[in-house]
Amino acid sequence: MTPDEFIALLRREGRRRAHLIFSPDARRLEPSLPALDALARAVQGSPDFADHEGVFFEVGRASGALLTATLHRTVRGQGAGGVRHWEYASIGDAIRDGLRLSRGMGRKNALAGLWWGGGKGVILRAAGDRYKDPSYRTTVYEDYGRFVTSLRGAYVTAEDVGTTPPDMAAVFTTTRFVTCVPEAVGGSGNPSPATAKGVVCAIEAALEHLGLGAIAGKRIAVHGAGNVGASLIGDLLERGALRVVATEVDATRCAAVSARFAGANVTIRHVAMGDTSVLAEECDVLSPCALGGVLNPETIPNLRCRVVCGAANNPLLDEERDARALEERGITYVPDFVANRMGIVTCANEQYGSLPEDPAILRHFGRSWENAVYVVTRKVLEEASLRGVTPAEAAASLADEMSLVPHPIFPHRTRDIVAALQRERWEAG
Repeated sequence: MTPDEFIALLRREGRRRAHLIFSPDARRLEPSLPALDALARAVQGSPDFADHEGVFFEVGRASGALLTATLHRTVRGQGAGGVRHWEYASIGDAIRDGLRLSRGMGRKNALAGLWWGGGKGVILRAAGDRYKDPSYRTTVYEDYGRFVTSLRGAYVTAEDVGTTPPDMAAVFTTTRFVTCVPEAVGGSGNPSPATAKGVVCAIEAALEHLGLGAIAGKRIAVHGAGNVGASLIGDLLERGALRVVATEVDATRCAAVSARFAGANVTIRHVAMGDTSVLAEECDVLSPCALGGVLNPETIPNLRCRVVCGAANNPLLDEERDARALEERGITYVPDFVANRMGIVTCANEQYGSLPEDPAILRHFGRSWENAVYVVTRKVLEEASLRGVTPAEAAASLADEMSLVPHPIFPHRTRDIVAALQRERWEAG
């Protein structure tokens, strides 16, 4: 079913909203409309479904765009994670992204020591260039803010792929349940530089775990030179990386990043959407910093690196299968939710105010705090070696255990909010 067909289905039912909510008693997803029974069964049968607590849909009141929010496990706190604005061929592709990303966010939040659960938003981008129009974007993101507000805090949104700081400012005009808002209104602003710095800490941990020393003198390949990728390149050069090769699909972005690093041993290649040629670059470290699913049976045999560690969410198309394939090739993989936490970390506690050189942020970059990026990465890699499992399995086991630690004040509040939304027929609002 295409997104337009899904929207048409809702309109035939006289609805702008719908949801799939998991019933712990019945052990199944319960749809808000009988017309969604088949969808609910398909989602629950998906390998990416892991007792997710709910998926919410709304057709934007002013924009007509299809908006979604997915909750995974929220015992540790509200479902928190950015909203992705992307084009999807089918409603199934969008839901699958929400399932994978919300679970990853829950794991990431737990490993970072944050009192958040797993959540993710998706705005399904219409075909064509309309999404580039600033006026239309404002309308879409104001709609998204209203959608988030209607969920009463069960989900807290933020910036993600396809979303910019000005978009977050628009969301902020219609909801208080948003982070990564501009500094001008008291937020933490663009989280990309911090995300990149956290990935660098994870790369350092992986190299040292393997006895390969520091980043200095290493060759790095970067898939994606967007906000995080470009910041990562700068950090790698500061640490003495010998050479960096990166690819980018946006021609304007490609030119800007090339100009930024003119004179350095950096190559930025403009490539077509879907081009993964940089993954086969001979290097010490491969850093996926674009979309997920790029490490799969087609690409893994061509890798020529010792370490895979990047900022992209869900780079493995199949977490278990592809993690094993990397292990069999002797490639050390640092799971995404171990390395790329700093985006959510920088904005997680905006409501508590900010400090210059904030120790609550800086401790994640150190090597003494038990939840620091470097420390957790070393712990995961050492645990994987000790148990004879993949780093992905070791990290997931640790994160899932931590995600079950109840919030010290509101351990089940989000679950109660979702139950109230269901009782009060949120979908008919």
